[in-house]
Amino acid sequence: MARFFKPQKRKITDTKHKEIQISRLDHLGAGVGHLNKKPVFVDGLLPGEKAVVQLTEDKKQYARATVIKRLTDNADRIKPHCAIYDQCGGCNLQHLSHPAQVKAKQQSLGELMSKFAKADFTEQQAEPIVANEWQYRRCARFAVKLDKKGQLAFGFRKKQSKDIVEVQQCPVLAQGLNELLPQLRTLLSGLKGKKHVGHVELTQADNGRVLLIRHLQPFNDQDSAKILAFAEQHDLMLFLAPSSDELKHCRGDKPLYRLEDINLTFSPKDFIQVNASVNQTMVAQAIEWLDVQADDRVLDLFCGLGNFSLPLAKRAKALVGVEGVDEMVHRAANNAEQNGINNATFYQANLEEDVTLLSWAKEPFNKILLDPARAGAAGVMQHVIALQPQRVVYVSCNPATLARDSQPLLQQGYQLERLGMMDMFPHTGHLESMALFVKA
Repeated sequence: MARFFKPQKRKITDTKHKEIQISRLDHLGAGVGHLNKKPVFVDGLLPGEKAVVQLTEDKKQYARATVIKRLTDNADRIKPHCAIYDQCGGCNLQHLSHPAQVKAKQQSLGELMSKFAKADFTEQQAEPIVANEWQYRRCARFAVKLDKKGQLAFGFRKKQSKDIVEVQQCPVLAQGLNELLPQLRTLLSGLKGKKHVGHVELTQADNGRVLLIRHLQPFNDQDSAKILAFAEQHDLMLFLAPSSDELKHCRGDKPLYRLEDINLTFSPKDFIQVNASVNQTMVAQAIEWLDVQADDRVLDLFCGLGNFSLPLAKRAKALVGVEGVDEMVHRAANNAEQNGINNATFYQANLEEDVTLLSWAKEPFNKILLDPARAGAAGVMQHVIALQPQRVVYVSCNPATLARDSQPLLQQGYQLERLGMMDMFPHTGHLESMALFVKA
């Protein structure tokens, strides 16, 4: 019997205006309410607020909506500080007072851990790590694009769009970088090859400011001279990136940042924590929670360029750092050498694969620190357990994967003794978290 393809009817989203009341914030800062028992996520609304909304997406398990009219206000609602807050895709919580943001993030972390790890960890929550809510960001990427009239657009991406919102000043960006923005826009607008500029990155290192320009075609001699003169005028470390995997250091020293009495050099392509103050306190807390002693052997997984590794090595008998990116491994080793730290060794390995046959994985470690990317560390948790460390500190930029990866530790007899939130990104829904697990 012949069968004919019968396409399913496409579901049409109901765009009629509806009234909703928000009960809580999700872990990214969106308001959550319910319509017909289905959760609806609405950016810009706060718990307790009522609003008229219009659905923009309607899935089987959830829906998303946009605000048509807010009917009531949460007591912690404030006027956003940034003039382009309603357009920019960066901050999404400036309408909530900073103390209330911190409280909401703590609550979100606790709820996620309780949900996935199936226990209440309220008593284990430490005081949050909080620093300045403004001018905290020491690095940022700016999009560059020519409009149809040949005028240069320079700024950040709009919310859920590839379009660019013009940025004159950014209240969360370090003041030294803000001061460069008008002159940098003028420089780029005057280049003959401005259409070939892909993006621009600015970093406030501890030894000066860094400018990186990604360009899709080589600059002519005139443009190159203008860029170099700009870097000299503002005393910038200058880097050009003619491709995604190529970087040319054109002027100035190597950028670095300081932790305690340690100097960590980095490349503008490297990942560094954007909030220097919170990073300092976060590293100190990790050292305290691990309780590193002079006879300890410490393993630092996802070690990067040595942000945790080098301060830990100064207190331990030996430290091994493991990282997936070979270039970062060399950077960490060089940083150890430059700082006279000779008890730290670094290895490259894919930590999503079986690492049990690698030389470093056969060594004993009594304390372990993990600082994975947003995807978490699911691939290495069983090996962490097999090493039977006394203490494990897990640093995470995604509380959902922290909660998931906690389960095997808890199932193998580890106890969650401390749980802390670090406000690395004020005025956004993102939060950094830290958990201490101790072998029972």
